[in-house]
Formats: sequence, C-alpha cells, structure tokens
Amino acid sequence: MTARPSPATPPSKAASPSASDAPSPATGPAGTTSPSPAGSPPSRPAAPRPPASGTAPPVRPGTAGPTFTGRPHGLREAAAAPGRNDGPAGPARTNGSHGVRPATPLSDEDRGRLLGGAHHDPHGLLGAHPVRGGLLIRVLRPYARGVTVLAKGLRADLPFEGDGLFAGVLPLRTVPDYELLVDYGEHTVTVQDPYRFLPALGELDLHLFGEGRHEQLWRALGARIMEHQGVTGTRFTVWAPNAQGVRVVGDFNYWDGTGAPMRSLGSSGVWELFVPGLGEGELYKFEITRPDGSRTVRADPMARRTECPPATASVVEASHHHWNDAAWMARRGARPVHEAPFSVYEVHLPSWRPGLTYRKLAAQLPAYVKDLGFTHVEFMPVAEHPFGGSWGYQVTGFYAPTARMGGPDDFRFLIDALHQAGIGVLMDWVPAHFPRDDWALAEFDGRPLYEPQDPARAAHPDWGTLEFDYGRTEVRNFLVANAVYWCEEFHIDGLRVDAVASMLYLDYSRADGDWTPNVHGGRENLDAVAFLQEMNATVYRRCPGVVTVAEESTAWDGVTRATHHVGPGGFGGLGFGLKWNMGWMHDSLGYVAKEPVHRKYHHGEMTFSMIYAYSENYVLPISHDEVVHGKRALVSKMPGDWWQQRAGHRAYLGFMWAHPGKQLLFMGQEFAQGAEWAESHGPDWWLLDPSYEAEPDHRGVRDLVRELNRHYAATPALWERDTDPAGFSWIDGDASEDNVFPFLRFAADASPLISVTNFSPVVRHAYRLGVPDRFPAWREVLNTDDPRYGGSGVGNPEPLKAEPAPWNGRPASVSLVLPPLTTLWLRPS
Repeated sequence: MTARPSPATPPSKAASPSASDAPSPATGPAGTTSPSPAGSPPSRPAAPRPPASGTAPPVRPGTAGPTFTGRPHGLREAAAAPGRNDGPAGPARTNGSHGVRPATPLSDEDRGRLLGGAHHDPHGLLGAHPVRGGLLIRVLRPYARGVTVLAKGLRADLPFEGDGLFAGVLPLRTVPDYELLVDYGEHTVTVQDPYRFLPALGELDLHLFGEGRHEQLWRALGARIMEHQGVTGTRFTVWAPNAQGVRVVGDFNYWDGTGAPMRSLGSSGVWELFVPGLGEGELYKFEITRPDGSRTVRADPMARRTECPPATASVVEASHHHWNDAAWMARRGARPVHEAPFSVYEVHLPSWRPGLTYRKLAAQLPAYVKDLGFTHVEFMPVAEHPFGGSWGYQVTGFYAPTARMGGPDDFRFLIDALHQAGIGVLMDWVPAHFPRDDWALAEFDGRPLYEPQDPARAAHPDWGTLEFDYGRTEVRNFLVANAVYWCEEFHIDGLRVDAVASMLYLDYSRADGDWTPNVHGGRENLDAVAFLQEMNATVYRRCPGVVTVAEESTAWDGVTRATHHVGPGGFGGLGFGLKWNMGWMHDSLGYVAKEPVHRKYHHGEMTFSMIYAYSENYVLPISHDEVVHGKRALVSKMPGDWWQQRAGHRAYLGFMWAHPGKQLLFMGQEFAQGAEWAESHGPDWWLLDPSYEAEPDHRGVRDLVRELNRHYAATPALWERDTDPAGFSWIDGDASEDNVFPFLRFAADASPLISVTNFSPVVRHAYRLGVPDRFPAWREVLNTDDPRYGGSGVGNPEPLKAEPAPWNGRPASVSLVLPPLTTLWLRPS
C-alpha cells in the first residue's frame, strides 16, 4: 500500500494506484477507507505546508519538467508574490488583498463531505458564486501556500480557510473570466479553475443514455479532450449511480483526488468534471466513495486507452490516424456475406510473431494472409485484459485495444494495412462476462452495477467471472455502443461474439435449483435475447457491410434469422449474419481421429451435418479451442504414421473447403504444426526453416492451403449457394464401406464442382461415381495427394470422360482413381 504523503511534501507521482491504494485520510482494512464522523472533515493538517526548502514536486520520467496540481501542460510560471508568510498559521497576503472579505465558512457537513470525497455537488461550494455584497470565490488546492484570483484589472489574494481551502468575497457584481495563481512555494503557476465551468455534457446525451439509446456512448462517457467555454481541457464523465461521491485522480494531481471532486448530473447517475489544460496521454482513474463510506479506485469503464498490463490506469486519448481504406469500405457490403467467399485466418496477435507491435505486424501479417488467399483475418479478443493467459477473453477495458502492442492508432494502422491489402478484419467480442478485478467493473460503485444484483445469478459458473445484467438499460447501452464503437472507430468488418450459448440460457452450466426460470417458466434468458437482437439490429443499421458471427453451440432456433421474423418457438431471430457450426466441428474431428478401419462405423458423423446445414448460415471453425489443452493440433489428431497424418490433414482441409459453409482456420494449422498452440511462443515457425529436414512436409501443406483458397475464391459453386439446399447434392451419401464422401456443389448458374474424399489409406482404382449427364468430361482441378503438397502423386492427370452408364441414381458416370487419404475436386472439362 502506498502511504499518504505527509503535508510537508507533495504526493509522489508514481504508478497508478490499485483500489487498495486510494489516497485517503484514514485507511481501513483491505484497502477501504473509514468515513469521517458526521459533521467533521477528514483528518488533515490544519494548514497545508509547502514542500521543504529546495524540494520540488517529483517529475514523471519522460516529461520535460515538473507539473502541478490542476494543470500538467502549458503552465505559466510566475514569480512568487511578495509579502508571503510561511508561518504555521497559514499564508497571509498583503499585496492584492484590498477589498476582499472573508467568506462565510462552509458548514461542517458540507466541508466534511467535500474533503471526504462524498459531496454530490462540489461546484455548488467551489468556484464563483454571487452573494450579497459581491462575488464569492472558493478554491480547493491541497498543498498550496496561497491562491490569487487574476482577471482583467483584478488581482486578489484569497484568505486561507484550512485543509487546502481558500475563499473570499470580491467586490464584483458579475463573474469575470478569471484564472488562479497558485503558489506552491518553489513554484507558482497560473491555472484555470475547473469549478467555474458549466457541465460539459449535454441534456440530450444524458437523455439518450437514460433511455439506453446512446449509440455513440463513447462520445459522452469517459475522458474526452474538448474545448469548453473557450478553454481546451479534458471532460471526465463516469456512470456511478450508487456512489456518494466521485473524484478524478491521476498524474496531474499526484493521485490525490481531494482537489478534483466531480459533480453528480442528477438522476442519470453520471458524474462530470471538466479539467482545463489537461491533455492527451495523462493517466487517470476514478476514486469512488461507496454507499458505506469506504473508497475504491477504479479504471474508467469507457477508457479508450490503457496502460500496458500489469499497470491498470486509464489514459486520456485522442486519435490522429488518417484512414486510407476508402475503397475497401465502399465495396465491402456489395455482396451479402453468406453469398460471398469467406475464408478466415484466426490470429492471436500477441503470439503470431511474439514481440511485434501493431505497426510491425502491419508490415508482415497482411502480406502473409494475402499470399495464402484468405479473405479475412479474425483477431482473438484485442480489448484490454489483465491476464495474457486468458487470450483476451476476460476483458477489463471494453473500449481499449490492448496496450501490449501499441496504442489505439497503432491498431488502426494495422487494420488499415489489412484493408489496403484487400483483407477484411473480424475481432472476437466478449459481452458474455467480465472478470472480478477490484479495479475494474465488479461492484463498480460499491454495489452490483454491471452485473445482476443476485450473486448467484451474477456468477458465471464456468470461468469464475461475472455475467452482465442485460436487463439494465444502461448496461445494455454500454454493450451495444461498444459493438458499434469497434466498427465505427476502428473500421472492424465483423464481430465474432463469444460464448453466446452461455448468455441465452438461465440454466447454462447450472444444476437444478441453482437457477430461476423466466417469467414464462422457461430457461431462456429473455434479457440476453433482447440485448443480442438490439445489438445486431443496431450494428447492421449503422455499419453497412459488417457481419456478426455467433459462437453458439446449441440448437437455438433462429440465430441467423432476422430479428423481426418469429420462429416456431415464439422468438424473433437473434439477427446474426453467421453462426459457428460447432456440431460439424465436433463430429468431423471425432471421425478423423478414429483409425480408418473403424471409420465405416461412424460414417454418419460426417454426413449428419447436411441434415441441418441450411437451418442457419454457418461457418466451419477449426479454431484455437480445438488445438489446446490436450486436444492436440489438427495434424496430430490424425492416426497413423507421419505420412498418413499429413495426408489425413490435407484430405480433411479439402473436405472442409468444399463443404457448405464458410471456413475458419487457426494459425499454425495452415502448415501442419504438430504441437499444441501456446500463447507464450505462438506458431512453430521454425518448421518452415529451409534448413530443417522436414520443412518440405510443412511447406507442402501451406502450399495446399494457398491453392484451396485460390480455387475457392474462383469457384462460385463453393460459396454462392452456401445457404441454399439447391447448391448441394450427395453423389453417394452412404459409401461407408469405402470411407468415401462424394458430393456436388452448384453455383447460382448451376455450374458444378465435384468433391470426393477418400478417408482410407488405400488407393481405389476404377472407382465409379454418378455425374450430371450434360457434361462430356471432367478434369481434376485439385488433388491433395499431389507431390507439391507432400503426397504420393496418385491421381487422374487426363480428363475423365462421362460414360452413359447409370450410377448412384444418375444417367452418366465416370471411373476414376481415388488416391489414399485424399480429397479431389473435379470440374467440367
């Protein structure tokens, strides 16, 4: 715990405090602060003393010089005023004090609440206020030796009231544009008075927030640099409806919020303070006085930038990035995503190339992804998170890209580079839960706020985290606006929404008796359903061309159905554009993990997906979840020796790329990495080092992925009718004895492609397949057994003539050679 600095020295400008480090008059157990007795101010020295002779306020490394309470940039230093009295009774000024009368002292209650950080209206006590006989100006400047009011034709010293308070009644009828000359002993600075400004947040913002309809909430809450009443500074706003008081703490006031209390903006629960002169890059948090009088120091929920973990302070941010992706943004919504090529490379940014910044990634990642032919990348969560081992799925900074690789504009630079390379960007978005860190969202203002009131309902049963209260208007607004924020401010092209199933069901991972049914007696979380519908409708309305993707692992009806279309269960659709096909993933991976001799008994696991393939708009995901925690990398799931494993890996990818649905492949699987992925070191790039003996094996698989994507993008039959049953037909759906899966795909103009996969490690000669009779011949356009990919070279180099021999219920057929553990693609010759 950081001790409170003594009155003889200013506070140390050190790293941001945690909740237990809140500067306070009296510190209680576990980092809380005991409230002062009613009617008495917190324990502070009767008169603040200046720093000891020769002692200057500390300087944060990297700054040009000392900064002072109230203004860190552009301070105007002035010579100390003459006539200063440094005695223990407090400063007494003779110069400039003529006509200044002592002010009526604050009541004990107001004084105690103000100094204790529990006053709802500090602007009513501080600043300038007309009174009988003049103008009352009261200033709270801890550690100051004296305060002088400066205005045109005016210089007036304010009498000292103790505890950092200075006040006097000036013989003025109106409030002038005044400044404060604050004497700290060795330094005297000129600053604006934050308490002379009207609220910098408008009534419309508060109304929209209260209604849950502020779709650009980040423009209203948080820290925003702005010009207000002709002065540039930073407006701080935070939603904390249960707080007795809120103060801003940061580098600019040495993490002592005594002099920076915020005002409550009525029933909105929002607190506000405009700090003139405060600019970009400043660290800050909010010191909140809870309902019980204790204090907690919290990061800003709306912070658009954070310190690099493990530090936890928020950072005042302004974007200066100039976008160069206008051409991409104009064309990205030209074709509905479910009718377009959509091949995704999933990336964990911190470990793709460990040590690279966003800008260095921009020099490598777009070129790599473009070379392999993927249409999109998907970033695992980039929102700020304290624990790297969570991979980003336990978010504390929902509006801030992680600082581990740079600032927000650096992240914009990466996205811009990908767009200019013709690559779309999806990011994982995590509205299902948040961690319990005591400096973040959990019981933010002393009571459950972002989470439900019922502790049992709030606790996520699987991850030790807290669920959001989707029924609370402001919380829902916080999340909906967050989805819009990433799409509008960072040009994100899609949001893959994590853990949707855990949001939809009240009994998710809960035993009987541990959950309460909804008002209809059902298990559906009606608030979560309404939230997801609102989020999707808002994103699609505001951000043309953006797609939302649900990671939803159940048979919930209508995940990708429009929100206004009611299904048989009585619910409107959730409104997602795409849904992960978790059933296909589990069934197909279970099938290929079995020895080929046993696969005929599990043939239905591979064909079952076509029974429900058109119930939703699907993505086929081989994601990070399937290559960690003992599940083994994709190639290592395959049985047999190393050759058979690689052959099975290649055959599986060929089957996947031809199957109805979009594709997603996690990094490292494109070159058959054998080890499980670990965030500590990322993909095993050394496998592609030419000096490595087995490098051709891995390079061959990567070359296959490139060819799969190339043919895929050029073949509308593989994507144009992904959601139309007329786009698919089994040639033989029951070739279980052969472990063979042959089928046809059709484009909108009925042009076909044949895909046939042999999941047996034997060559099948003269294998006959029924084909459409209107094409005289077929040619092999892709063979995963090609030697270029590490295969044996078995195949069909010559066109295959269609014969008038009925087969598989079709009037024509072809006879071909099926290589072992291989997928072939055939097109009309």
